[in-house]
Amino acid sequence: LLALFAVSGSLLAHNQDVPPHTNATLVPVDTQTAQVFGLESVPLTEPNPTLQEYFEVTDGCDIHYAGPCVNVRSGPGIEYPAVLKLRNGIVLKIAETVVADDGSSWYKVAFDSTVRYRERVTSDWYVAADVVRTFDNTGDQALPGDSSAASTKKIIVRRGEQMLYAYEDDVLFMQEPISTGLELTPTPRGTFTIFRKTPSRYMQGPIPDISDQYYDLPGVPWDLYFTYQGGAIHGAYWHDNFGQPWSHGCVNLPPEKAKQLYEWADVGTKVVVVD
Repeated sequence: LLALFAVSGSLLAHNQDVPPHTNATLVPVDTQTAQVFGLESVPLTEPNPTLQEYFEVTDGCDIHYAGPCVNVRSGPGIEYPAVLKLRNGIVLKIAETVVADDGSSWYKVAFDSTVRYRERVTSDWYVAADVVRTFDNTGDQALPGDSSAASTKKIIVRRGEQMLYAYEDDVLFMQEPISTGLELTPTPRGTFTIFRKTPSRYMQGPIPDISDQYYDLPGVPWDLYFTYQGGAIHGAYWHDNFGQPWSHGCVNLPPEKAKQLYEWADVGTKVVVVD
């Protein structure tokens, strides 16, 4: 499944600061969290160690759709209509590999049954295997409900500088320009914990009582969730305005930098957001 947390590709959908999380132990998911993330109101569980297959678009069009995009087709073959164009940096989960009559291989994209706006996905999605890069990943990882954070890693987000710093003990791993929330949807200040990470999310809006803005962003890559209202550090393939506020509350990085941070950060890593 391509799991969906139904948040914007940068959504944190309120204007007030969120109280900091001082304890990384997970608790049963409340009603608002269930609405935002498409979850049942149950505690989060241990990650599944089984490897799952994904693909990443690395030779498609750019943020402005310049250049040849990777076509998503409604069936496994070029005779099927193109239903979507994929830009570089998009990551999607593979449901299965299908061999067409002409011998070509196609990846069927996996969708979560909790996709918020199913009417926007009017057919199956297939991508030619020879135009994307595949990789294996454990998929969703989450802190278990009876565990607390135990990590020497820390991510500092400085909203005034629009910079992210990542440290292990006192050793700097990354210093990178970012895009945090715009004035009406600021990234919340406080101390948080990465409680869930996943290589890919299909992010859609609007969300009732959360955000009235339309967005439809398949394959948002390298997501590190640090608030239960949808705040995450993730790659953004739809803009290159890093170094200035540009999001609806999340912390945007270039996809390649988000991947580096994702592979480095553990669930349980502290996130500190300051002015």
